[in-house]
Amino acid sequence: MADLKNDRFLRALLRQPVDVTPVWMMRQAGRYLPEYRATRGRAGDFMSLCKNPELACEVTLQPLERFPLDAAILFSDILTIPDAMGLGLYFEQGEGPRFKSPVQSEADVLQLPVPDPEDELRYVMDAVRTIRGALAGRVPLIGFSGSPWTLATYMVEGGSTKEFSKVKGMLFSRPDLMHQLLDKLARSVTLYLNAQIAAGAQAVMVFDTWGGVLTPRDYKAFSLDYMQQIVAGVTREAEGRRVPIILFTKGGGQWLEAMAATGCDALGLDWTTDLGEARRRVGERVALQGNMDPSVLYAPPERIRAEVAEILASFGHGNGHVFNLGHGIHQGVDPERARVFIDAVHELSASYHAGEF
Repeated sequence: MADLKNDRFLRALLRQPVDVTPVWMMRQAGRYLPEYRATRGRAGDFMSLCKNPELACEVTLQPLERFPLDAAILFSDILTIPDAMGLGLYFEQGEGPRFKSPVQSEADVLQLPVPDPEDELRYVMDAVRTIRGALAGRVPLIGFSGSPWTLATYMVEGGSTKEFSKVKGMLFSRPDLMHQLLDKLARSVTLYLNAQIAAGAQAVMVFDTWGGVLTPRDYKAFSLDYMQQIVAGVTREAEGRRVPIILFTKGGGQWLEAMAATGCDALGLDWTTDLGEARRRVGERVALQGNMDPSVLYAPPERIRAEVAEILASFGHGNGHVFNLGHGIHQGVDPERARVFIDAVHELSASYHAGEF
């Protein structure tokens, strides 16, 4: 790790000793920052920002200029793979992501290509290379993808949904077709993450945003099994060191043991799971990342610090905790509250690592 000035994030993911608990925030480059809004305004729209490697680099680094974060995360979107498959991603004001050509039939599934990450998704790899160069070893760079089930949800529904009627309709009426779609997506995600690692990502994360809407039986068959396929296929060594992989299923607290058994290095937790209980359940098998409720950041500074202290105490002494929010930071949060949170993690966690590092 000699190339890194600050490697505590990678060390924590591998359950190695650190001086303080590392911290980063999901969506740390985003709309809560006025400088992000200014850059996005220059880009014209969200996808133009994603597809411009220099601007994607600029917004990736913006939170690091403000806060002493322990990792940078690639600025991109989970729906880049479906877009590269030809579904026509666009963003409707106030509606979120939409697809011009949703996947609705067997013919639609069969004709989906597996994108070449250095061709159709080259703008993402160029962004990784640009960001990695600009970081110059300050902190590690996280690459990421959506999970196959989560990508399939948007592709079949044609956008965001509250009912999951189309995607679950396919799951129950044509499970064979759903498995074909998920297998194609798992292969695409594996290639995509491996290309990010080759371009310079030093850890990768799979966001399974919608796994928590499934029954336990269907979660295993239609979400977890495909994430396990990705874990098995992702490059785990690069530049002479381990490349950790984090799995995060929102609403997946009941399945932590099964997730840990995939062979991943760490599990992301949302705020509906107690961190100490999660640690007791998974033992030393994986590191844990999380899991403060993002809404705590609307509270006064002393309340934020108290919440940080409680979560640190819940995990307790020892290695293997990366502090994060339980989901992305809200766009309405005052950036100064995020600073209170980040500073509190570093300050209050030191006593939990005394004598270990």
